[in-house]
Amino acid sequence: MSKKDKRDKRHRESDGDGYDKADRTVAAALPGEQSISSEDYQAQLHVLQVELVKLQRHFIECGDKILVVVEGRDAAGKDGSIKRIVEYLSPRDTRVVALGKPSDRELHSWYFQRYIAQLPMAEEFVLFNRSWYNRAGVEHVMGFCTKEEHEEFMRAVPKFEEMLVNSGITVLKYYLDIDKDEQVKRLAERQRDPLKQWKTSPIDAVAVKHWKAYSAARDTMLLRTHTVIAPWHIVRTNNKRLARLNLIRDILSRLHYAGKKNKLVQPDTDIAFEFTPDCIQSHRLAR
Repeated sequence: MSKKDKRDKRHRESDGDGYDKADRTVAAALPGEQSISSEDYQAQLHVLQVELVKLQRHFIECGDKILVVVEGRDAAGKDGSIKRIVEYLSPRDTRVVALGKPSDRELHSWYFQRYIAQLPMAEEFVLFNRSWYNRAGVEHVMGFCTKEEHEEFMRAVPKFEEMLVNSGITVLKYYLDIDKDEQVKRLAERQRDPLKQWKTSPIDAVAVKHWKAYSAARDTMLLRTHTVIAPWHIVRTNNKRLARLNLIRDILSRLHYAGKKNKLVQPDTDIAFEFTPDCIQSHRLAR
């Protein structure tokens, strides 16, 4: 094929708005889909990962600091979602933070202190796979903190996050929400899969037993720590593929960067949406 023929072919496949054939396939699939084939998932994921690379190039040039907090129940899909987000990003400018159990020394320090060292510096994109919100969830439910410590956290965290935002850090907070039946299924699969043994923990064994307590803790956390300056966003994760795609879309839709394809980064609002108090009353969250 001659160079002219190739140019003509590209022109025919363009929709006149900077979209190629693959982009149109992705855009046509949005929104409202509740299942997705492996082929379509991979095509859409590729396009969104290209957008993530554009985003990183932009905020490196601008010296931005981006922090994404990913919370959710056990088996809600945090690891898999984060893996797809960072897959093609620069390892020098991207960090995933997943802190383990605090040391004895850390237990007697200011609660937020060990997280401060992990915050993004200029040109960095940092994702917290669980965060200081451990205190609002697992620590509270499992009795790893006192009622007084839990209450102090709830009072302090909005002020703490306001300081982060005022210091120039862009903070995006996501809660990955999963139904009880789906959690039971995934936890059982995790136990059987020899490649996922590292994910199992004593907490997993009682996650379903304490389902109602975790639901109540989630609701309290969202109601008391959802603020204008650092709002919560919910991603429904019963379908892993759609959850990953819409989490990435939501992140991209909320950040400015050069060359953004706005039509491609709009999430399905049945899957990814901003938290509001009526989400609890209307049962948009797993009960």
